[in-house]
Amino acid sequence: MKLTRRFLLTSAAAAAGAASLPRFAMAQAETIKVGILHSLSGTMAISETTLKDTMLMLIEQQNAKGGVLGKMLEPVVVDPASDWPLFAEKARELITVNKVSVMFGCWTSVSRKSVLPVIEELNGLLFYPVQYEGEESSKNVFYTGAAPNQQAIPAVDYFLNELGIEKFALLGTDYVYPRTTNNILESYLKGKGIAAEDIFVNYTPFGHSDWSKIVADVVALGADGKKVGVISTINGDANIGFYKELAAAGVTADKLPVVAFSVGEEELSGLDTTNLVGHLAAWNYFMSAESPENTKFIADWKAFIKDDKRVTNDPMEAHYIGFNMWVNAVTAAGTTDVDPVSDAMIGQKFPNLTGGVAEMLPNHHLTKPVLIGEIRADGQFDIISQTEPVPGDAWTDFLPESAVLEADWKDLKCGMYNTESKTCVQLKSNY
Repeated sequence: MKLTRRFLLTSAAAAAGAASLPRFAMAQAETIKVGILHSLSGTMAISETTLKDTMLMLIEQQNAKGGVLGKMLEPVVVDPASDWPLFAEKARELITVNKVSVMFGCWTSVSRKSVLPVIEELNGLLFYPVQYEGEESSKNVFYTGAAPNQQAIPAVDYFLNELGIEKFALLGTDYVYPRTTNNILESYLKGKGIAAEDIFVNYTPFGHSDWSKIVADVVALGADGKKVGVISTINGDANIGFYKELAAAGVTADKLPVVAFSVGEEELSGLDTTNLVGHLAAWNYFMSAESPENTKFIADWKAFIKDDKRVTNDPMEAHYIGFNMWVNAVTAAGTTDVDPVSDAMIGQKFPNLTGGVAEMLPNHHLTKPVLIGEIRADGQFDIISQTEPVPGDAWTDFLPESAVLEADWKDLKCGMYNTESKTCVQLKSNY
């Protein structure tokens, strides 16, 4: 090939320009891209922005160790803006345009279900860090938050066995997680002898703010002298108005306790918690947990975020566990390709932040301890009950149609295996 003077000059200039670029920019094509799919605006920003920051911290820490497979991790942050169809669009963009190897994201189940057909079509990989209703197991999702048997059912048992609750108000935001969880809880409560007329169910839209009538209706449930308890699956900033109305109505925990599944340290940090002391939350982690791992995690978080007042919470721990398991699975597989990484994920173990060890099960759910926390005046929780790690159950035992189903991506290679018909069925209701 004859090289022209123009070609030589152009090549020399290009080489000189490349030499002047920062090392990271030169190596950018060699990075492993990690998608962060959390709402940074809209009603869910109150909860999800912190998870974006958590992922940035974890990626920074891993890069300081040398990255993964000799490559730096590059975060790709998008904002689905609490808009459920936009979650699907952003997930598609992350996979097809940004070429991410994995995504960490979503909070609400409706956002996850929006993303699900996209990642299954494109064979993407999502780590989902929030408690949810179960009734799902996708080969493309690892569920690092709690299933109902790791949060909702134990919380109800605590109300029944420890507090003597006789009537239940199931209050939720109007979408799939509260509705499915409450269907499970209604069935469970009736099986425990609670009459249908002693179970009050109410749903409100995202961002709901006028809670006066609902709180009054709940208080009125106890007019016959039976002790009432609230099971809350209220999500996002609607919790601010709900807890303010409880305080305004003089609802105290000793008379009418609330146990929340979506309220943790982050949500309470924006509230005056003086009047909320004694109300409860059920999670798998609280910032007040005492362990060397948690002490370090909190210190790392405050140093990264540069704010000593910032708190940690349960979904942050779920991202911490999921991210580190993904790093270890990629290392074991020797690639970021989804299928070998997914195979390597099953059986991964990693220390949780409460002093135990989390394990990824063949149904793509974790083992997690169940903690009941009591709100303190400072917005933290006193841990008043804690179990050994409980295996996450993808399909509940308390709905007849689900009790016969099993998820196993290791041996059965199926997320919805019918143990009676011995067949694998496609979960079309997700879509």
